[in-house]
Amino acid sequence: MTRTFAASKAPQAPWTFLSNHSHVLLCLAQSPDMTLREVALAVGITERAVQRIVRDLEEAGILTRTRIGRRNRYAVRGDKALRHPLEAHETVGNLLALLLPDEADPA
Repeated sequence: MTRTFAASKAPQAPWTFLSNHSHVLLCLAQSPDMTLREVALAVGITERAVQRIVRDLEEAGILTRTRIGRRNRYAVRGDKALRHPLEAHETVGNLLALLLPDEADPA
């Protein structure tokens, strides 16, 4: 008896070329007043994950937070180098200029 297996109908897990860190950075570079909940919805991750990523970006000096009333406003340091050795010759600002060409220079 020969069995044939049908291809799985379950959706494959999507992958992207950019990490969640870069997705969060893109959101905040484009809309510095976004809430972390709004960022989480845009990126498709939990609010807690966004909080950890923002903390990572702040600790690396790439992102700064200013408290304005009950809200936060985020600013990107475009002059900071990318972290991986393969891309360390480029800056955060160059990455954002490539991915958000219509946006003002974040440096």
